[in-house]
Amino acid sequence: MLINSNGFREYDARWLYKKDIDLEGVESLGKGLGTQIINHAKKTNPRVIIGHDYRSYSEEIKSALKEGLISTGCYVEDIGLALSPTVYFAQFNLDADAIAMVTASHNENGWTGVKMGIKKGLTHAPEEMSELKDITLNKKFITGKGNEKKIENFKKIYIQDLISRNKLNKKIKAVVACGNGTAGVFAPEILRGIGCEVIELDCNLDYTFPKYNPNPEDEKMLSEIKKKVKEYDADIGFGFDGDGDRVGVVDNNSEEIFSDKIGLLIARNLSTRHKNSKFVVDVKSTGLYEKDEVLLENNCKTIYWKTGHSHIKRKVNFEKALAGFEKSGHFFFNQPLGYGYDDGINSAIQVCHLLENKNKKMNVLVNELPKTFQTITMAPYCKDEEKYEVVERLVKEIEKIKADKIKIDSLNIENIITVNGVRFALSDGSWGLIRASSNKPSLVVVTESPTSRERMKNIFKFIDNLLQKTGKVGEYDQKIKL
Repeated sequence: MLINSNGFREYDARWLYKKDIDLEGVESLGKGLGTQIINHAKKTNPRVIIGHDYRSYSEEIKSALKEGLISTGCYVEDIGLALSPTVYFAQFNLDADAIAMVTASHNENGWTGVKMGIKKGLTHAPEEMSELKDITLNKKFITGKGNEKKIENFKKIYIQDLISRNKLNKKIKAVVACGNGTAGVFAPEILRGIGCEVIELDCNLDYTFPKYNPNPEDEKMLSEIKKKVKEYDADIGFGFDGDGDRVGVVDNNSEEIFSDKIGLLIARNLSTRHKNSKFVVDVKSTGLYEKDEVLLENNCKTIYWKTGHSHIKRKVNFEKALAGFEKSGHFFFNQPLGYGYDDGINSAIQVCHLLENKNKKMNVLVNELPKTFQTITMAPYCKDEEKYEVVERLVKEIEKIKADKIKIDSLNIENIITVNGVRFALSDGSWGLIRASSNKPSLVVVTESPTSRERMKNIFKFIDNLLQKTGKVGEYDQKIKL
């Protein structure tokens, strides 16, 4: 049996298939997950929804996972080819006890993985992943008698649910890009169904991903969407990732809009109809939420929280927030807009509602936001076994800089958020972030200034200087020009 312990990540599991995990290892993972579900659900035969993405090997991975689940006593209900949000939705629609989705999301071919959850609308948190790792690697398995049944045509139920609740009165011309991933058999049909004129881009299923990986943060994918938007004079361009839980957005002028800014536009639009709401955003997101006039006017509160879809999802659930937005393109909509989980197609639908309600072009809406200067997300190398300790030291150092009133680019630090690394804000609203990556041997660095590009760069220089002094940080994956 092969199962590399490093494949158990912070909130899901991912391996290179056959190099780091084999089918026997996958079956053991199923036994571990089945045991965990039975322990939490306190049932001998809990019902588990399972689905898979469109990779050449995903069905054999799913078969091995099912064998493991069934051997513990789980009743497996297989909905077939699916998006992650289709599986999340199925848990509500079929009132099941847990879910397991076989997907490596936007990772390159060769990768496989599982997203899993027990409580409806939530995926595993770090504590649950740690528990699953312990059960699986130490073979603390329950033995039982489970079974399996196929749920036919569940795709139609999911598609119809989104269409029936989201009809548009205005025709919106949308480029829909799926990178030949699983979203290709869902997104075009749903967006046409609500009333969009859809221009398809790489929506045919092809598990070799011939042009680029389905990843809306990938420059190749974005470049293709931009070209298509220009060619067809489209109102909007949407790019969906491999398992359909994220979306990237390109405006009518073929410009990419960072997801945190899209989130702010959606939050503004929702706040007029849902006053006194809460919104949750991750610590990599723009500082504009905090002082936004529209949100404040509608008595809405924004909470900055840990980066990671599982963390934001849980915080949205805990705070009973209306929505949550993560800079990577995971958006979360609670009732009455959704069930709290991340669904890239529902996120695209909310952008369509925004365009319909405001009756303005997307670039006009973006230009109505205060201008900020924000860096790309930068990831300097730092060993997995050292990164959290490095961040801890930097938190203390920045807290001391604040206490000693040491200025950064002539300004004092006004406040510090330490829920996920350290995010420090200056008195003009500029900020910098240092955190440990949850899935790579690296740190994450972002800075933003509403004042000037120069200040944004100076905050980065300040951070980079702190990092270099640790002696524990290597090269950046990408870096702004200074």
